[in-house]
Amino acid sequence: MTRSSMLLLGAAALAFAAGTAHAQIKIGIAGPITGQLANFGEQLKRGGEMAVADINAAGGVNGQKIEVVIGDDRCDPKEARSVAEKLVNEKVVFVAGHFCSGSSIPASEVYRDEGVIQVSPASTNPTFTERGFANVFRVCGRDDQQGLVAGTYLSTNFKGKKIAIVHDNQTYSKGLADETKKTLNKLGVTEVMYETITKGEKDYSALVSKMKQAGVEVIYYGGYHNEAALIVKQSREQGLMAPLMSGDALVDKEFWAIAQKAGEGTLMTFDADPRKDPRSAAVADKFRKAGYEPEGYTLYTYAAVQVFAQAATKAKSTKHEDLLKAMKDTTFETVLGPVKFDAKGDVSNPAYKVYAWKNGQYDYVSPSGQ
Repeated sequence: MTRSSMLLLGAAALAFAAGTAHAQIKIGIAGPITGQLANFGEQLKRGGEMAVADINAAGGVNGQKIEVVIGDDRCDPKEARSVAEKLVNEKVVFVAGHFCSGSSIPASEVYRDEGVIQVSPASTNPTFTERGFANVFRVCGRDDQQGLVAGTYLSTNFKGKKIAIVHDNQTYSKGLADETKKTLNKLGVTEVMYETITKGEKDYSALVSKMKQAGVEVIYYGGYHNEAALIVKQSREQGLMAPLMSGDALVDKEFWAIAQKAGEGTLMTFDADPRKDPRSAAVADKFRKAGYEPEGYTLYTYAAVQVFAQAATKAKSTKHEDLLKAMKDTTFETVLGPVKFDAKGDVSNPAYKVYAWKNGQYDYVSPSGQ
């Protein structure tokens, strides 16, 4: 081959590479990459990036590679809106996110106005999908479903016990606490306390003293793992042995790192753990070989990206209207199993269960608590 021929081939390769770069599909992954809930942001980032890497390795979507743009909202509603605007300016066609319901809800308004598909792996507040936004979906369940499971479990397994309900007044936290309270009340159980705390507090001695005075025998906490861990730890230090139950925001090893042995036996509700599904074994093992345990919402984010890729493949397009039609009409095969959305954008088969923390891990408990 002559030198001139080689130069021509090199120029052609550069031109092709430049063309391919412009042809990339941009998607966003948004969540608390920094801040108090950064562990959950890491779950979303790891899950989404692994899915993109696997899809690209298999040829991409419609002959195009996916490029990821990360948005850090720190689970702050105002920052979430700003992140959404930045992602729109980056020309993303899809967002896997956000994590906190209080972030997903305001961000969704930006995505609706700008024609961007949003699939949250983790936002469970019912309002997210109750506003009639055609572009909004989630691959997890809802707090009215989660609260039903929690309230039913509490009324059955702690019959006659004095229950305190505590939350930090954030969108997710209050919504979950209120849904659990609603179920308890319908089942004839009235809580002895309904208390609000301030997120980020470190000293819960006053709360613990108040619960001791009220004779509290079970604590239900609507909120995130940091505060939950401190509440249960400080309760034990002050001699209050009441078991604590909470929701899916405890599905991170950081809960145990803070609570330590005081977290033993802590209960929580969470959707199906995809790590236990044989269909996700190969993907879960891939994470582990990379030195990361895909707990919590890691595989839910992987599934959210799978949904987008399959919708775009079916539509043969990343145009908003084409993607919407595919999103509504398709059963997606994911690491969570088959995913199909109802008219609101919710999954049709959430599978909330009760889990318990033991020796630094969480696992299912039976409905009877045995």
